Amino acid sequence: MDLPEHWGTTPDERARRTPADDLVAAPSARWTRGATSTADPATLWRWLGQLTVAPYSYDLVDNLGRRSPRTLTPGADDLQVGQRLLMIFVIDSFVAGEHLTIRRRSTRGPVGEFAVTYAVHPDPAGSRLTATVVLDRAGAVVGKALAWGDLVMMRRQLTLLCALAAR
Repeated sequence: MDLPEHWGTTPDERARRTPADDLVAAPSARWTRGATSTADPATLWRWLGQLTVAPYSYDLVDNLGRRSPRTLTPGADDLQVGQRLLMIFVIDSFVAGEHLTIRRRSTRGPVGEFAVTYAVHPDPAGSRLTATVVLDRAGAVVGKALAWGDLVMMRRQLTLLCALAAR
């Protein structure tokens, strides 16, 4: 596996084109992350909608110390294009039950455009949750540091969402 750029994904998942790929005009980096859940895809999709409520990574860092809910929030999966989530993102597009694509609200800083597609797919074990991260203007050093930081946070996020969906 090519850490930190790819974690938990198959070659087919890494090669799959996503809506995030179309949002960044001049990508300098593309990372993939994936986790498997024993939950069915519809249940995992409902948990993915929880990203409108909380980050589900390391709450002390990403959620000002507030614990991400361990039960589904009614209506959290009623997504709207333009809806804000995870503090710095907005929903760019989605297909209910299939994918949620978000983009960074600002293009300032060392990374300009930054988009993520979360996708839910059936799997023999239940379902797969994958994330494809595409960004521009990340130089070699900044890009590698961002990739490691993103890997740590997103690994926690994906595995926690998959585990909660499987309960």
